[in-house]
Order: sequence, then structure tokens, then C-alpha cells
Amino acid sequence: MKVFALLCALFVAAVFPAFVVGETPSEWSDKYLREQAKPGMPGVAVLVARDGQVLFQGGYGMADVARKTLITPETKFRIGSVTKQFTAAAIMKLAEQGKLSVDDPLAKYFPDVPNAKEIKLRHLLTHTSGLGSYTDRADFFQGVTKPVAPEALISSMSKDKPEFAPGTNYKYCNSGYFLLAEIVAKVSGQPFADYLRTTFFEPLGLKDTGIFVNANPPANVATGYSVSKDTASVALDWDMSWAGGAGAIYSTVGDLCHWTEALHAGKVVNSDSIKAMTTPPAPPAGEDSSQYGFGLVMSDFEGLPAIWHNGGLQGWSSNLVWLPGQKVVLVALGNALPPAPELQPASITHQFAKHFLAEEIAKLPQPVEDKSIDPKTFADYVGRYDYQNAVLTVTAENDHLYAQLTGQAKYEIFPRAPDDFFWKITEARVHFLRNEKGEVIAARHAQNGNTFRAKRLGGEETKLTNEQLDAFVGQYFYGMSAVMTVRRDEQQLFAQLTGQPETPIFPTSDDTFEWHIVKASVRFVKGEDGKIVKAVHSQNGKTFDAPKLVPAK
Repeated sequence: MKVFALLCALFVAAVFPAFVVGETPSEWSDKYLREQAKPGMPGVAVLVARDGQVLFQGGYGMADVARKTLITPETKFRIGSVTKQFTAAAIMKLAEQGKLSVDDPLAKYFPDVPNAKEIKLRHLLTHTSGLGSYTDRADFFQGVTKPVAPEALISSMSKDKPEFAPGTNYKYCNSGYFLLAEIVAKVSGQPFADYLRTTFFEPLGLKDTGIFVNANPPANVATGYSVSKDTASVALDWDMSWAGGAGAIYSTVGDLCHWTEALHAGKVVNSDSIKAMTTPPAPPAGEDSSQYGFGLVMSDFEGLPAIWHNGGLQGWSSNLVWLPGQKVVLVALGNALPPAPELQPASITHQFAKHFLAEEIAKLPQPVEDKSIDPKTFADYVGRYDYQNAVLTVTAENDHLYAQLTGQAKYEIFPRAPDDFFWKITEARVHFLRNEKGEVIAARHAQNGNTFRAKRLGGEETKLTNEQLDAFVGQYFYGMSAVMTVRRDEQQLFAQLTGQPETPIFPTSDDTFEWHIVKASVRFVKGEDGKIVKAVHSQNGKTFDAPKLVPAK
């Protein structure tokens, strides 16, 4: 699920050790993961398979810290947004049977949702509907631990204003996939969980996969944690009725491997449906492609074409990858968000691809610096780019171009073609995008199989002194049992809402900060004595006061 506090991809991934002479990929993987799964900490289950044969699998770390239960390949995890490909496959199966069409208007099923007559099911599938995501609401987490009826959640969605006209833009939207699951239920005459069980899980032999029900959790399921500064705490426990078709499935690495092989072998839906699921829509004029099909993302791992999806919600992180050219499945499931930096599922699967497919990757052309590019053109790229959880600052110095992400060192980037640059210290690329006037308006970053667009930020960066920043440090009451904790690390403020990962906030004025992961801001208000007395939070058209809590003496 992409939620308020979802972590963006790390710019510079964790440093992975090199092979020792004579060491096999499996030996390297086992040694690395054993070293990184710290005693008494949550961890991961992993699997690599090729042509239907498991090459490597294992469990590392604790499934339940309090009970000292170890993670094994049979441990069950909530998989978050990896659920979306199951939801998309359910829609395609019903389409194959003539029971619905991806070009049906949403109004056929939920007429009260804004723009329902203009929104087609394919818009929901590709995150191009324009609907706001219900998980982006400022008050979302106040009720997420208690059950919600689908009708009530959809009714609340109907009150939100659309963010853009259907098909004119791309924005990741959990609302779309929640609606799709309820459409499956309407059309099939079965609850979504029952439809998946009878149509996919039982026929495919997926005995360890299902919709997570908090009141009746499956056996051998992990506990979700949040890791910060080498300390694990139990994460906010979503009632998964809030996730539905956007993220409510639990599974194991083995079941997800079998699902992926079956899906791409045409055993789940037919070849036409697979083609539709793996074909992103044509981008609107002047926009960059989203690379998102129906519940699946298309990019590459180390130059190898890849089809994949991440998953993440409080306590859980996952990554499931299919490399069609090699018929390879890569799975990593973690029971922490945020996880320890060295145990991020997306980084692990990327390293697996790198090591298990070293021979294929070695034959691919490597990026070469194009020294014919005129350094005078570097001025076009200078500026700041919104990486959601950070800002990438690009500077030109003495005929060289440099990039620096918030909180990280500055590194030189090298041209390999006009507008196209790469890092030598990590396997990452950035392509600068221009509008019809030739002006650079965004950057497309590719790393670890992930590709995303970062818009160029206008205006000068607001810089505050450490003394100014320290005035905002403290805790603010967000209502119910939610507290936002603000702290400073050097010249960066970080905010953390109860049960959520910590994220940076960026100043837009002397007293106002914004998140980049969602459209939200907070203004700090002083009292008569000049000290901060409250924060005013704004998000999705709503504003509320959050009083500053006074520490007990």
C-alpha cells in the first residue's frame, strides 16, 4: 500500500559484500542475510527460482520477537500492494468470461463516486482515475485499527474531490483497487476473499495464501514491526478490512513463487489478459510513461526486463519480481516497515538478480560516459528535484555535474547521452525530461529495478538555522491516540506520526513545512512568549490544530 508514510527507494543502497573466490550465489546470499538479521530483530524470508526450480530459499530473523519465533520459508507475511496483481487478475478473469469489461464506466457499479461516468475500470487498474487515495487522508490512521464495512469506506470516498480528469495523469491510488475488489464481489456474487480462494488459490494449490482477517489470523503468521536505530517496536496493526483489494493478502515466498510462474505461464488468465496487464497505457501528451500496467510494474533489473511490484504498510514490506527472459522469480518478504536498511526487500531481490544472473548481466552493454557532451549544457539541469522522501539537488561545478540527495554525500553524475546521466558509485541512472519549450521540468530516476518521476521544484530552497529548527522539535497531539514527533538531524527536520515510519519534512517558509510523499503541510504557531504552542496540519483540503505537548517536569 502506498500510504502517508511510505518510504521512497533509497538512492544509494546498502553496501553489499563482494563474492569471495569460489563462493556460490547461494552461499553468498545465506552468509549476507545471516549477518544482517540481527539477534532479536525482525527479518525476511527469501526465495530465488528459475525454470520452476528453487535455487535458494531461507528465513532470517524473528517472526515474533517476544516469543522468539524464527522466520522460515513457511512463515506467512502480509504482502501489502503485491495484492494488486491478484485483484487485477480477478478483473481480467471476469472480463474473459464476458461478465464485465475493463472499459465499463465505474458508474455501472458505484455511481456515487465522483467522475464515475467518466472513469473506466482500466483507469482504476492503471492509477489514472484521478480519484484521491483514501489512505492519504490526514485522519486515516485514527480508525485503521478497527474494522470498516466496504460500503462505509466507499461512501466516504464519494465525498472526496477528484484530483484530475480520468486518463490525463498518473497517481498511485489505493481507492481504485479497493473499488475493483468490490466490483469483483458484485459481479461474481461472492465476497472478494471467497472469489480469490475458489478461482485462484485452491485451483493453484496456494494453501498458505488468503485475505488476512484480524479476528482469525492464519497459523504461522509473523508479527509486524517498525525498526528505528537498531530497535524494533510492534507496528500499528491495521485491520485489513481497510486494505481490501489494495493490499489485504497474506502469503509465503513459496506460494508467491508458484503464483508468479502460473500467472506468466497463462495458467491464471489467458495470454491476451497477461498482455493487457503488462502493457502500460500511452502517457498523456507531454507526460512520461508511468510503466504501470494492471497491478504490475514494468522496468528492468541490471538491464534485464522485469515485471514486479512492491508492497508496504506499517509492519510489512515485500518485493516480488519476474524476469521473463530468464524465467526467474525473486521474492523477499519482510515483517518490518521501516525495515533495517540492509534488509529492504527491493534491495535484496536486486542483489539476488545481480549475483544469480551474473553471466547474463555481464554480457549486457555497460553505461559509457559520452565525453562529447558539452559541459555548458549542464546548467539546464541545475536545480532541485522532488524525490518525495527527499530532495535531489543538482549542481554544476567546473564543467562537472553533481547530485546530492537529502542527508547523503554529493556525487558526480556522468553523461551517457543528451539529458541522460549515470552514477559510478552505484547502479543508478537519471534522465532529465523537457517540456515542449525545451525546459527541464522533471527527472526520471532508475535504480534497483524501480523507476520514478521526480518533478523539478521551483523557487529557492528555504534555509533555516539550527536554532530556528530546534524551536519546532517536540510532540504534537493529533487527536485520539496519535502524536506527531518532530526531531532534528543536522539541518533536516523529521516527523513521525504514531505507528508510522519517520519521514523528512521540508521548509517552505520560516514556519511552514511540507511532506513530499503526499500533499500535506504543517505550520508551526507561536504563542505570546514566542514559543511554539501548536502545529496546524493541512491535507486533502482539511486543516486542523495539533497542540504541542508540554513535557512532564
